[in-house]
Amino acid sequence: MRSRLAPARRRQAVVLGVLLVAALVALVAWAGIRAVLGGPSVDQGTPGPVVAVTGYGGRVAALDPLVRRLRDQGREVVVLQPAGGGTGDLRDEAARLATLVEDTRERTGAASVDLVGYSAGGVVVRLYVRDDGGADVVRRVVTLGSPHHGTDVAELAVEAAGTCPTACEQLVPDSDLLRGLNAGDETPEGPRWATVRSDADRVVTPTDSAVLAGARNVLVQDLCPGADVQHDDLPGDPRVARVLDAALGAGPVVAPEPGC
Repeated sequence: MRSRLAPARRRQAVVLGVLLVAALVALVAWAGIRAVLGGPSVDQGTPGPVVAVTGYGGRVAALDPLVRRLRDQGREVVVLQPAGGGTGDLRDEAARLATLVEDTRERTGAASVDLVGYSAGGVVVRLYVRDDGGADVVRRVVTLGSPHHGTDVAELAVEAAGTCPTACEQLVPDSDLLRGLNAGDETPEGPRWATVRSDADRVVTPTDSAVLAGARNVLVQDLCPGADVQHDDLPGDPRVARVLDAALGAGPVVAPEPGC
């Protein structure tokens, strides 16, 4: 059929064919890039406000040392005020975190935020990043003693009483919520991730529940062997503060040098 086309039409057909091939090549190349990168990424060189999320029970005062330190460094810090005593559905807290992040970005004009999640707050942060749009606006995530894979303490509470508040049941190892959250990529592309844990933690057990595949995972005792850092100590511990400094700056997420 092509031989019957006039020369001008034939050239036009050839040009269209070339353009179609080029478009297909570009599409395949972009798909490959997306497969490697996993999606859009936030500008890592520009730290924005820090949004902190407390743990089970909603004791916001537990974050005071961390908040003071970051503010002394000139960072804008806001804390999510938990609903219902901080024992309700962690997915609802993630939705509330999404609202707070958007309000904070609108108020400050920041393109992105950094998130710090303490204890169950780290699980809330992950739910927000995965399910509520956080991957597009969160630059860094640091979790402190977070039961990402559950804690035996929650399981014992259910065994002893037959039930416990919703957030407690969601933190039982292999709960429906945690099974879904940990399926596939534990650290979705977009933010850079770091975790901190302590072998002296008796709330999140086993300690390695606080580890995330794909994150910079820091054990306090690797920085200071024998350090007796309990779960409640994590937000104010100087070694943890050094991890935060290293993770929340403009450079790459790195573990600090060992030292007590």
